[in-house]
Formats: sequence, C-alpha cells, structure tokens
Amino acid sequence: MERSRFLIKLLLPLTLSVFLFSGSISAQLKLNFYSNTCPDVEKIVRAAVTAKFRQTFVTVPATLRLFFHDCFVSGCDASVIIASSGGNTAEKDHPDNLSLAGDGFDTVIKAKAAVDKVARCRNRVSCADILALATRDVIVLAGGPSYNVELGRLDGLSSTAASVNGNLPQPTFNLNQLTSMFATRGLTQTDLIALSAAHTLGFSHCNKFASRIYSFNRTQSIDPTLNRQYAAQLKTMCPRNVDPTIAIDMDPTTPRTFDNAYFKNLQNGKGLFTSDQVLFTDLRSRSTVNTWASNTQAFNAAFTQAMTKLGRIGVKSGRNGNIRMDCGRFN
Repeated sequence: MERSRFLIKLLLPLTLSVFLFSGSISAQLKLNFYSNTCPDVEKIVRAAVTAKFRQTFVTVPATLRLFFHDCFVSGCDASVIIASSGGNTAEKDHPDNLSLAGDGFDTVIKAKAAVDKVARCRNRVSCADILALATRDVIVLAGGPSYNVELGRLDGLSSTAASVNGNLPQPTFNLNQLTSMFATRGLTQTDLIALSAAHTLGFSHCNKFASRIYSFNRTQSIDPTLNRQYAAQLKTMCPRNVDPTIAIDMDPTTPRTFDNAYFKNLQNGKGLFTSDQVLFTDLRSRSTVNTWASNTQAFNAAFTQAMTKLGRIGVKSGRNGNIRMDCGRFN
C-alpha cells in the first residue's frame, strides 16, 4: 500500500505536466490548415526565410533554437517573441534566453510581414505557425530533411520571464534529468536524442562549457569524457580569462550543415556540453547514437517525427490565444 501511494505521488505530477503541455491538439492542428484563408502561406514564408538565409547563415540555428525555446517553456505559442514592456519582463529577457540570436526573431518578423502583404492573409496566420514553418524551412536550407508542418496554433496571451525558470534543459544535465524534462512534454528519450542533434548547427558561448576544460572536479581540470585534442582546441578558443560571451561552433566538423555528424562527434568525445556527451557515455542511449551515426536516413526519420511532436506542445486554442497583428507585442 505504501509503495502504491509513493508511486502515485511520483507519477501524478508527471501525468499532470504531460496533460497540461499536450492540450487538445488532435482536432486543432492539421496539414493545410490555411487552405481556404491563406493557401500560399508556406510558399510566402519559405521565400521570406530564404531571403533572410541569403543575408546570413545565422538565420538557420537562430530560428531553430527559437522554436525549441518557445515550445519548451509555455508551448508553441510565439510567447518567446514578445518584447518586455511596462512592468513586465517577458520570456525573451530571461537569462536562459538572452543568448538567442536576433536573426531568429527577425526571420519570423519578416515572414509575418510578407504574409500580411497578401490581403486575404493579413492577420489570418499566427506568429506561432509562421515560426513552425520557418523552422522547417531553415532545416531544409541547411541540408536537412523536409517534413510536413501541422498548422493551426494560436499565439499566446502571456509571456513572463518567471515562466522560463526551470523549464529549459541545461548544458550540465545528465540523462536522467534530460529524460525527465522531455517526458513532461510528452517526448521520449528517443525524441530527446534526435532533437539534441540540432546542436550540429549554431554556436555556444565559452561560459557554457568552461567548467569542462578548466575546473571539472577537485582532481581533474578537464572532463575525462572530453576528447583531449578537442579540449586543447577549446582552450585555445576560450582562454581562462576570455570574454564569456565569445561564441564558437557547437559542431567542430560541419557547423554549417544539418547532418548526423553530431553523433559521430559524440563517438569521438567531441560533444560540447555535458548534456551532449552523456548521450554516448550513458549506455542507455549509446546504441541510438551509434545507429544514427551510421544511418542518416534513420536519424532524419526520427528527427522529423520528434520535431512534429515538439510542435504539438502546449498549443493554444479558443480563448487561450489569438492571432497577433505584431509578433513582438500583444494585440
């Protein structure tokens, strides 16, 4: 009896979290949601994203990361794009979001402007859906797989920095912590491994991994799971007293291509974060890493499935959302 009560207490918060984040999306999200109101929305967004991509490659990792941070905190509702105003500090100004590159926000804003230039589409397409479409498009532009994007999200009505607290995975997380956090959003361990491969693109700042190369523990300055040659390279790029905001590529081999090199890097001890490398050092996830390191097709299939599931988190409907006229502020 006591064991049963313990399990109920343990599982109830997890069950409630999954329920709250999943929402009733089965009937709301669908392909071609805008077929009657804005039938060319995907074409319009793709053109705007491509134009932005031609200006700077940062468009790719910035948009992809923006989508993840948005969905993981309060659901895929574009709340991360809201600017702080008055006495409210919005999500984007939380310390965990300050490193989000401005090009991601700019991508959504420009795509929204392009959509609204079409009379029949004006203020008919949510910023949340534009972000979801733009994310798929940047992945393709970087050489990654294409996939169908479910649409029908409404934009959120709230955005607070406080809501970010404890709701984003940290670079120091172990597999248990990662698995638990993803599970509360209805995502499996396989999903988290696939989504972690987004680190094949973009950059990080020295202060996010400095402890792995300078002060790992009392007896070792360098994390023993880190490739020694790679650690030396990181020290060169990030000297002990360097500006902590200096950025380096997260993927040391193909940083401008969406591919499965991320998993090959893990096999060679070149995962930048503890939360990356643990996917290989932990035997529970190692086999998946090994499979995807040698099978691009299998990885692409898992990644697109995980992205679809990620896009379903916390979708707003009815009175819980609307379609913003300006993605950066509430109507």
